[in-house]
Amino acid sequence: MTPGPGISRTPLPKGFVAGGINSGVRKYRPDLGIIVSETEAVTVGVFTQNECKAAPVLYSQGILPSEHIRAIVTNSGQANAATGPQGRERNWQMALSASQAVGCLPHQVVTASTGVIGVPLDIEKISAAMPEMVERATENAEGFALSIMTTDLVPKTVTTEVELTNGNVRITGVSKGSGMIHPNMATMLGYIVTDVELTVNQAQAMLRESTDLSFNMISVDGDTSTNDCVFLMANGASGVALSNEDDVRIFRNALVELSIVLAKSIARDGEGATKLIEVELKGAPESKMARQAARGITLSPLIKSAVHGEDPNWGRILARLGAESVPGDVLEKMSLRIQGVKIFENGGPAVFDRAEVKRLLKTDTVKIEADFNSGGANAVAWGCDLSKKYVDINAEYST
Repeated sequence: MTPGPGISRTPLPKGFVAGGINSGVRKYRPDLGIIVSETEAVTVGVFTQNECKAAPVLYSQGILPSEHIRAIVTNSGQANAATGPQGRERNWQMALSASQAVGCLPHQVVTASTGVIGVPLDIEKISAAMPEMVERATENAEGFALSIMTTDLVPKTVTTEVELTNGNVRITGVSKGSGMIHPNMATMLGYIVTDVELTVNQAQAMLRESTDLSFNMISVDGDTSTNDCVFLMANGASGVALSNEDDVRIFRNALVELSIVLAKSIARDGEGATKLIEVELKGAPESKMARQAARGITLSPLIKSAVHGEDPNWGRILARLGAESVPGDVLEKMSLRIQGVKIFENGGPAVFDRAEVKRLLKTDTVKIEADFNSGGANAVAWGCDLSKKYVDINAEYST
């Protein structure tokens, strides 16, 4: 598994090219990106559950799943959310101009947007830049990854090669996200492409599972975006299919692992973040409780602030678990560790060196482990600390 941030090349699978360009919507950086499959690709998506859905979300939901997609086009800087009929018309025009540049039909192009809500697309600039962007597309993911960034500090790409019974296939993922992140059956923007042969049903089931274990277990600020979506494209260019149950398991595990790498990179790059928080929760009576409790810890502004201040204030964790409806009898059995140090057990505080835990909290990754000792359900969630810079970024976001 090769993560992309900080490296110069993240190769795409066979039969894919991608690129990005500055269309003039943003001043200094790429603001329009595209991923193109040379042949028709099985493509599926999961989308935000926010009832205020952006125009590209509504459009892409209407054409997916599909066996005939050729491209995904994305703009940054203008979310095209809450823009009414005009926004839907301009989204259609973006798909149309992309299809003309690629050489396919408009309904073979999936769209996505990211940026300021309430701002429609500057469609003239976007359409004019489309032919050059497609012409300059390469077999690497970096140009596209740069084009979809908003407040992200780094591009987020990852690639892996998977050995199956009849040959090797590649999976490459790209994502963006930094703020307004608390996914619900989707992620900020996520793109996973592969040259394996998949059916629509296989692709949809695997994408939902991998998303549920990765992107749906991160939180930066508790806000579910109007534009969240994640896509999986499989063009079969390798000529390799999932020929048996072992192949299915191997490919599915690789997809989950890749998605987790991307999800953690989003949490680590949260707006103003200085630390990644990983919460591992074990021994819950049932899965729903485990997932809700783990996510609740990553969401709490009090816990996030304590982590930022390197303060081992474990009482905030107990309080949050209670607020997440973890029963009192379960909390009585729980053991709790911060950075590997046991701080709570059997309903009361454990003896620990507070100064030592504070020292351990100075790292850029903080691990919180809770064992409910009440069942067999486990969950892992990721988040980030809450800094003064987060407030600064979001106080000035639209200006």
